[in-house]
Amino acid sequence: MKIDNTIAAVVTGGASGLGRASAEALAAHGVKVAIFDVNEEGGEEVAKAIGGVFCKVDITSEDSVVAGYEKARAAHGQERVVVHCAVVTGGGKTISFDKTTGGYKRNPTEMIARSAEGIFTASYRIASHAALGMANSEPLNDDGERGCIILTSSAASQDGQIGQVAYGGGKGAINAMVLPMARDLMDVGIRVNAILPGIFATPPMLAVQDRAPAIFAGLEASVPFPKRLGKPPEFGSL
Repeated sequence: MKIDNTIAAVVTGGASGLGRASAEALAAHGVKVAIFDVNEEGGEEVAKAIGGVFCKVDITSEDSVVAGYEKARAAHGQERVVVHCAVVTGGGKTISFDKTTGGYKRNPTEMIARSAEGIFTASYRIASHAALGMANSEPLNDDGERGCIILTSSAASQDGQIGQVAYGGGKGAINAMVLPMARDLMDVGIRVNAILPGIFATPPMLAVQDRAPAIFAGLEASVPFPKRLGKPPEFGSL
């Protein structure tokens, strides 16, 4: 696939962090990028800067995602690249001490369900709608290639820490989905991959730096090499 101005892409979570870096990297090669995000101000700002289009999309809503793809395709044509970075998740230990009662409390099932919807189900929703559009479009080349879908998993899917049952479980589900989805789509020329980033300097993590610098320093020290958080453009380059 040639990454140039003949290609359209959709990047979810493109208003900030890994999504923004991915959108900027694609746009730097001339790709027409549509940004899906709930952050209107940030999304519009990025879209204007890269010459793309912003689509206000809630990845947990089927109707919102369908409308987002319709707007993106009306502006740029059928997307051939999808980079899915947006996530909705919760956290908390399975059982934690409750200072109010002096006993223990359980992280509610609803928290797990929210993460399952915002990570696994949302990833399927974004990927499958893109795949349908790509499959019904003409191949891009003699190899029969129609597009590629890149999902975002996490190092937490294989090395989850305390309080990451919901997040790590959801990201692990993405890992389990990628291979069968790639096999489902190989005959129509669509590739599917997932990236498993470690700790990156995204807005939520930079907020930790401001709020708890000692914790942030510990996170940086935990990285094998180099001893720092990943920079979003490094994700975008991949």
